[in-house]
Amino acid sequence: MNDVTYEASYDAPDAGATDHGDPYAGVYETTEGRVFTVTGQDWDTVLAPGEGRKERIVVNMGPQHPSTHGVLRLILELDGETVTEARCGIGYLHTGIEKNLEYRNWTQGVAFVTRMDYLACMANEAGYVLAVEKLLGIEKDVPERAQIIRVIALELQRISSHLVALATGGFEMGALTAMTNGFRDREEILRLIEMMSGLRMNNAYLRPGGVAQDMPEGGVAQIREVLRKLPQQLDGVPTMLVDNGVWKDRTSGIGYLDLAGCMALGVTGPVLRATGLPYDVRKAMPYFDYDRYDFDVPTETSCDVYGRFLIRIEEINQSMRIIAQACDVLEKTPGPVMVADKKIAWPAQLSIGGDGQGNSLDHIRHIMGESMEALIHHFKLVTEGFHVPAGQVYSWTEAPRGALGVHAVSDGGNRPYRVHFRDPSFNNLQATAAMCEGGQVADVIGAVASIDPVMGGVDR
Repeated sequence: MNDVTYEASYDAPDAGATDHGDPYAGVYETTEGRVFTVTGQDWDTVLAPGEGRKERIVVNMGPQHPSTHGVLRLILELDGETVTEARCGIGYLHTGIEKNLEYRNWTQGVAFVTRMDYLACMANEAGYVLAVEKLLGIEKDVPERAQIIRVIALELQRISSHLVALATGGFEMGALTAMTNGFRDREEILRLIEMMSGLRMNNAYLRPGGVAQDMPEGGVAQIREVLRKLPQQLDGVPTMLVDNGVWKDRTSGIGYLDLAGCMALGVTGPVLRATGLPYDVRKAMPYFDYDRYDFDVPTETSCDVYGRFLIRIEEINQSMRIIAQACDVLEKTPGPVMVADKKIAWPAQLSIGGDGQGNSLDHIRHIMGESMEALIHHFKLVTEGFHVPAGQVYSWTEAPRGALGVHAVSDGGNRPYRVHFRDPSFNNLQATAAMCEGGQVADVIGAVASIDPVMGGVDR
């Protein structure tokens, strides 16, 4: 009781309270009666409602509670231990990213969108660059090697994101080892992402027309080594939890949401696939040549927290399967990783040196000391950017949390007129009430963890 604020109101205005000298335990009148705010103590020492009086307890969980997945506020109305009403309070992490995109050129926008769902940075980038490429009409011009690298990056990101979901979900329900193992394995994936892009998070690696840089020398071998040992490491979590009686009791039948509920609320991703519907944008509307890879779409029919847990485990296995195929294809596919049009291909060259990622020294020597035309072009491309034909498009990708849509509008200028994201966390969070109302207050934690919302995507 000390971690959250409790409010209790009664129809009778003469209900008494004992604050025991607590300076934060106040009493105030509302149109519904007198409200008592307490920060501790047992209920029978705080309030003693008389016979026939109606009790309503409101619990504010968050926005800094450790089990609310970031700055999410859950407003729970309780009848004893039963949740009678659940509402989400959002907006505490608002960043204005979509508005900021209107003041940056099309390529600079990647550095903004990557910060929305900060656990699936490249998924945000994928939806955005796909929309820009559609506006430019260059989807077919993106080099094959770049598309393969994009798939590898996206699937690595999916594994990393699901490991966080499993780790934090386990931790919030008392499975501490699931958390330590999950973050241990995630480190292996983040090292690979850093090897490819130069950064662990907020990568800005996918660019309109391709990727920022080619796979480093020896990169495929490093990926194969992680794929070789990761399945054995990941076995620890399923072995510990899949057939664990306590874990099943805490997750089976909890946070129930069937197919009809998902369709009504626009819920996608693992939550939707836990109802038995194998919908995945990578299969339904393939992008980045996903249709060339052989993989399955895992489903369950339990419609509960346990089913979503199993789906994320199997999706990790399927992502490793896709990455292994992509690595085989990449080794047989030489070539550029950016479109040939020099009016779009920005930045010109990148390399990773001792001080991190940046323009290659050879390129700097060329534009600064050998070619005035190259210097002018580089300056114009970086500062002004390229112009995109007027129009509007909508692109779909399958992010770790579900279908991510991007509506991009161009007025023919060098920066977006409007970009709006359909972030899966925002839509899926609507299911909180349906999952929690009628259940126990202790089960709210598991339900929200199974949605796996990232507030950076919700409050963009």
